[in-house]
Parts: sequence; structure tokens; C-alpha cells
Amino acid sequence: MNQLNSLLGPMPGAEHREIGGVQVDVVRTGAARVKRIVYPVGFRWSQNLKSLVGTPLCMHAHVGFLAHGQITIQYADGATQEFVAPQAVAIEPGHDGWVVGAEPAVLIEFDFESETVQRLQLPTTHGTGKSS
Repeated sequence: MNQLNSLLGPMPGAEHREIGGVQVDVVRTGAARVKRIVYPVGFRWSQNLKSLVGTPLCMHAHVGFLAHGQITIQYADGATQEFVAPQAVAIEPGHDGWVVGAEPAVLIEFDFESETVQRLQLPTTHGTGKSS
């Protein structure tokens, strides 16, 4: 089995859902959640999720490990970040994001639901350096 197939295989005990073409598997671990998120080739938050979520930008923080693929993040102020697997990821709220290239992106993410920004001491807005 190749690396991508093993990353996409079933996760015992995970809650599975799909939203806007994105595959999300969630496992609760104590006070946190571990998520495997598979963003398909051609995915862009502003095209695939914006209308479903109802905000102009993704307002979630994402902290974890990009296990496969490549993504680009763009904040409201125009700043961009590029992530290429294997790489640790810390993305602040208020961003658009998209998959780069011909491979899906697989992100292993850790969160505390609505408390992620505060508990991980991330800025609430890109460029401010201020956490909630």
C-alpha cells in the first residue's frame, strides 16, 4: 500500500463526514479532537465552503501536520503562507486556502473546537499577534 492509500484508509472509531467535497474524520481524545482532513485536488475554501459556512473567510484556526500534498493560505491583508508536506501547520483565523498541484492535501489537525485559538494561544486575527 502506498503512502497516500494508507493516509486515506478507514479510521477505526472516527466520526466521518463530508462537507463541500472535503473528507473529515474526527476522533475525540480527552479535551481535544484529532482530525484527518482530506482536501481534494482543485479545492479552494472561497469556492467550495464559503457559501456553506456563510463567512467571507475561514474563521477557524488550524494547527497540525500536513502529511501529504501542498496548500496555500491567503489572509485578508494579502499575506500568504505555503505549506508542503511533510510540514507542521499553524493557520490563524481569517483566511482563504487552496490545494496546489495534482495531489489531494491531507492535514492531521488538533483542536479544542471553539476554544482552539485561546487554548493554543494563536492570534485571533492574522498579523495582530494578539490571542483572545
